[in-house]
Amino acid sequence: MTESGKPILYSYFRSSCSWRVRIALALKSIDYETIPTNLIKDGGQQFSKEFQALNPMKQVPVLKIDGITIGQSLAIIEYLEETRPTPRLLPQDPKKRAYVHMISNLIVSGIQPLQNLSVLKQLRQENNLPWAQKAISSGFEALEQILQGTAGKYCVGDEVTMADLCLVPQVANAERFEVDLTPYPAISRINKTLLTLEAFQVSHPCRQPDTPPELRA
Repeated sequence: MTESGKPILYSYFRSSCSWRVRIALALKSIDYETIPTNLIKDGGQQFSKEFQALNPMKQVPVLKIDGITIGQSLAIIEYLEETRPTPRLLPQDPKKRAYVHMISNLIVSGIQPLQNLSVLKQLRQENNLPWAQKAISSGFEALEQILQGTAGKYCVGDEVTMADLCLVPQVANAERFEVDLTPYPAISRINKTLLTLEAFQVSHPCRQPDTPPELRA
């Protein structure tokens, strides 16, 4: 934490994993300091010795808070949930909580890693777009079916949960990779509704300290 006592978030504006945490911090009204970590500049600032000391996995986000350092977005969100439980992002009902974990893990384990920068770097550049599109579309086909049984206003019922924090950044990735969202009306509807909420707006990649001028909004 900073001398002022603020938590410190190591983040990259376009990182969907970082965005999940930024939404949680905004929803819980936690004031924090951002230290931008550019995943492309200088060969990737996450590979520096200083950053590896924070997170041996060399990934963002990393949150320094309450005297500890946490990597992995869901671990961060769950720590915030346990220590700062208002508003609640994990339902008390065990069945609904299981749905939230199921959807969150589908996205963070079954979709996002397959189209992540570290994976795309291993492919020929001309294969990047079709690979990412296939990975996202495959995951979205499953997610769309699941949402038929779990969704209300949001992914699970009518309250914002951790699942929604995972959904919106992944839809942004889909749009960046030019995925046709027409076959996924539930995903599209929920995403559109969530983007009207202030916490999702202030945490958006186009409004971060390290957002390039041409991408600011």
